[in-house]
Amino acid sequence: MDLTTLALIDTAVLAVASTLAYAFWILPTVQRARRAAEEARKEIEAKVKEARLQAMEEALKARAELEDEIRERQRALSRLEEKLAAKEEALEERRARLQQREQELDAIRARLAASEARVESLQAEVERELERIGRISRDEARALVIERAEEQAREAAVRRAKAVEAQTMANLQHKVRELLLDAMQRSAVDVVSEATITVIQLPSEDMKGRIIGREGRNIRAFEQLAGVDLIIDDTPQTVVVSCFDPVRREIASRALRLLVEDGRIHPPRIEELYEKARHEVEKEMEEAAQRALELSGVASVPPELFELLGRLKYRTSYGQNVLHHSVEVARFAGIMAAELGLDPTVARRAGLLHDIGKALGPESEGAHALAGMELLRKLGEREEVVQAVGAHHGDLEVPSVEAALVSLADTVSASRPGARRESLEQYIRRLRTLEELAASFPGVDRAYAVQAGREVRLLVKPDEVDDLGAARLAEAVVRRIEQEAEYPGTIRVTVIRESRFTQTAK
Repeated sequence: MDLTTLALIDTAVLAVASTLAYAFWILPTVQRARRAAEEARKEIEAKVKEARLQAMEEALKARAELEDEIRERQRALSRLEEKLAAKEEALEERRARLQQREQELDAIRARLAASEARVESLQAEVERELERIGRISRDEARALVIERAEEQAREAAVRRAKAVEAQTMANLQHKVRELLLDAMQRSAVDVVSEATITVIQLPSEDMKGRIIGREGRNIRAFEQLAGVDLIIDDTPQTVVVSCFDPVRREIASRALRLLVEDGRIHPPRIEELYEKARHEVEKEMEEAAQRALELSGVASVPPELFELLGRLKYRTSYGQNVLHHSVEVARFAGIMAAELGLDPTVARRAGLLHDIGKALGPESEGAHALAGMELLRKLGEREEVVQAVGAHHGDLEVPSVEAALVSLADTVSASRPGARRESLEQYIRRLRTLEELAASFPGVDRAYAVQAGREVRLLVKPDEVDDLGAARLAEAVVRRIEQEAEYPGTIRVTVIRESRFTQTAK
C-alpha cells in the first residue's frame, strides 16, 4: 500500500476510536453533569422559594404585630378620649354649679344691700327722733350714741374676755386631765401586757370553742370562779389569762392547763380542777417559803409569816421576784455582818423579812416597810429585827448597824443590772380598792376587777338580790366609784346573778 492509503486508514481508525470514546465515556459523563446541574438548579430554586416564603411569613408576622400595636394604641387613645370627655363633662357640671353659686351670692348681696339700706333708714329715723325728743343736735346725739356704744362694747369685751379666759382654763384643765388619764391608761396596758398575763398554749384551735362552751357557759363559769379574765382572740392555739393578783392568776393558769389536758370541760369539772390547782399552788408556796428559810439561813418563823413568805413567790416589785429578792438581801446582809464582826442572825432574819409588808397587798395602809414593821411587832418578833425592817427605806432613823446593812443589801440587790422595771404597786392598789369598794355593798358574794381595771364584776347572792336589785346595785356601785375612786378612762360594772339547783341521782 502506498502512503496515502495508510494515512486514510489511520484517519478512519482515529475517527472510529473517537466515536467509541465519546459514546462510552464522554457522553455518560456529560449526561451526569447535566443531571447534576439540573438538580443543583432545582435545589437552588427550592431554597430561593423557601427563603422567599419565609421572608413573606416574617413580613406578614411583622405586619400583624404592627397592626396589633396600632389597634392597642387606638384603644388607648379611645380610653384617653373617654377620660377627657368625662373630665370635660365634670368641669362643665362644676362650672354650672359655680355659676349657680355666683347667682345665689349675687342674690344674697342684693338682700344685704337692701338690709343695709333699711338699717341706714331706720338709723336716720332714730337720730331724728332722738334729736326731736332730746332737743339736741344731730352731732351731739351721735356723740352720745357712740359713747354709749363704746361703753357697751367695752363691757361686752370684758365679759367676753372673762368667758374666753374661763373657757380656756377649763379646756386646759380638761386637756391636762385627758393627758394624765391617757398616760395612766397606757401604763396600765403596759403592766397588763408585761406582768399581769399568762399565755396558755393549746394543742389545737378547736380547744378554744370547748373552753368557751355552749353560749359561753364554760368561760363564764371559769372567770367567775377564778376571778380572772380569759382573753380568747385570733392568736392561733393561744389563750391569755389576765389578772393583777399573781396568786389568783397562777391558780387559774394551772386549772386551765389541767382542763386542756383532761379534755372534759364543763362547770363541775372546772370547779374540781380549780380546787386541785389551788391546793397545788398553796403547797408550792409552802415549799417556796421553806426553801427561802433554808437558803437565807433563818431557822424558823411564825406560821403567819411562813404563809406570807410563800405568797411572795408570786409577787414582783419593779419586775423583780420579791421572794428571791428577800433571800438575796438576807444573804448579802448576813455576809456583810459576819465580815464586820456583827450578829449575822439578826441581819439575815431582817433581810428575809424586810419586804414582808408587800405580802399584805396594797390594801395595807402606809409604806410596806412600816406595815411590815407593825406586823412583825404584833407577832412578837425581836425588836432589833422589827426596827431594821421599818428603817430599810429611810422611813425611820437607822437604829443599828444591822439595820444599815439590811438597807444597803436591799439597795445592792435592787440596783444590779436587769433586776427591776417599772413598779406595779400603785396599779395593784387601785384594782384592790375597786374590788373592796364593790364588795362592800350588801348582797355581794364576790367582786373582781378585770380587764386591767376597766371592768368590775360582782357576783351577788341570788336569794338576797333580785334582778331589779341587781340593776340598782350596778348604778350604786358606779356612783360610788365615780365619787371615791381614782381611775383612768372608764370602768364598766357588771352584776352577775346566778341561781344553781343541784340534785343527786342515787
